Amino acid sequence: MSLKNVLIFGDSYSTFEGYIPEGYATYYSSLGREETDVRAVEDTWWNPLINETDSKLIQNNSWSGSTICHTGYNGSDCSETSSFICRLNKLQDAGFFKENEINTVFVFGGTNDSWANSPVGELKYSNLEKADLFSVLPAFCYFINELKSTLPNADIIPIINTELKCEIEEGFKSACANYGIKPVVLQNIDKRCGHPTIKGMEQIKNQIIDSLG
Repeated sequence: MSLKNVLIFGDSYSTFEGYIPEGYATYYSSLGREETDVRAVEDTWWNPLINETDSKLIQNNSWSGSTICHTGYNGSDCSETSSFICRLNKLQDAGFFKENEINTVFVFGGTNDSWANSPVGELKYSNLEKADLFSVLPAFCYFINELKSTLPNADIIPIINTELKCEIEEGFKSACANYGIKPVVLQNIDKRCGHPTIKGMEQIKNQIIDSLG
């Protein structure tokens, strides 16, 4: 199995210092943190996945603390900085998708939307306005729809974390069903302070591989 050319959109779970775009906030690094044992890029979920599937990582577009929607922590507006939507739009505007062939996109977000108490909103598949994108569920719909429109032949694989708010988890699942895509719904991931340990990273990687068959 090869995922071929891979693009990742993620938050802290998918960061590693030196492997994300310059200026993006990182969580995992070789210096480590007291609350996690992840110390090397080989300890992440995505690096072994890329290697084991004989795939190529085109970009890891991950930003620690980022939300899918435009509402960040303390109600902050991240529509021009870190939101998943903002980062996708910047790649579109920069011609990234014209310059790079992408076969597989992993979308691993929603954790900070849940933790930050961003407005959940309701699923909305059409007539989306910018105001809608400050709420989680319509923002997720917009994000997936934009990916499908931009990359009609790519496999889009949302990864749904454990311990999300129920309405976010169920909303993500419903949106995936609407768009005809199969998410990876994680279960029983080993974490410290809400973040995967080495064991947790391996569990994520293995569950993705199992889901892909």
